[in-house]
Amino acid sequence: MAEKIESLKDIKAAASSANSSETVVRKAKRDKFGRSYATGKRKDAVARVWIKPGKGNITINDKTIDQYFARPVLKMIINQPFEVTNRENEFDVICTVKGGGLSGQAGAIKHGISKALNEYEPELRAALKKAGFLTRDDRTVERKKYGKAKARRSYQFSKR
Repeated sequence: MAEKIESLKDIKAAASSANSSETVVRKAKRDKFGRSYATGKRKDAVARVWIKPGKGNITINDKTIDQYFARPVLKMIINQPFEVTNRENEFDVICTVKGGGLSGQAGAIKHGISKALNEYEPELRAALKKAGFLTRDDRTVERKKYGKAKARRSYQFSKR
């Protein structure tokens, strides 16, 4: 038993030394058109996002960002990854988004843009990771249970 523990320690030590001595150099992933692709998710919304160098045009489901999202807050959410990485008006974004409401769709597009930027320029990963844009926000609506009015709300108690 002691031999197994020592061998496990040796394996863990070798793995940690290998990870610390070698710095991982990530390569940019682009298709033949010079685009990077990523999928973003938030609540029930799923966004498929392509980015390519351009003038900063954002197209969502064949509509401009102004036509699709009327609220300025949602536009701000979508542009956050570009502001954090100092890449405003450098990339054109084409995305399709399905499911959820407008707020969830904006969050899904932000997640997709962040992941696509990471694929296009891997050196931006640190800034995007620090801002928390690469992590999927997995909070979803809780399902309704039987015997309850809503997910947790009970029917009104009547003593008589």
